[in-house]
Amino acid sequence: MIKGFGGIFWITKNLEVIKKWYSEVLKIEIENWNGTVIKPQLGNETIFSFFTENDSHFPTEQQVMLNFQVHNLNETIKHLEQIGVPLAKKKEISEFGKFIWIEDPEGRLVELWEK
Repeated sequence: MIKGFGGIFWITKNLEVIKKWYSEVLKIEIENWNGTVIKPQLGNETIFSFFTENDSHFPTEQQVMLNFQVHNLNETIKHLEQIGVPLAKKKEISEFGKFIWIEDPEGRLVELWEK
């Protein structure tokens, strides 16, 4: 029945600050309608998953967490260091891939993942 995700939408306290941060930090070009289209690429699937309330992977004060798949996590870390964005948690490597986390200007944890 489900074909795929149609979008991710949320309320923000400061639209211009959030748009600028996601554009500069994650290189997501936000268009005039306050969003962008991220086109799927082969091998870049979207995961839909649940976590329990006491799972240490997920921040308890946050109901939703964004996860962006990146081409090269080490290059991403270098980019973040160059622009002064600290990691919120140390790098983790598991059977699912490599992960780092940063916080956006409103304190939301954003996960970056290399398969």
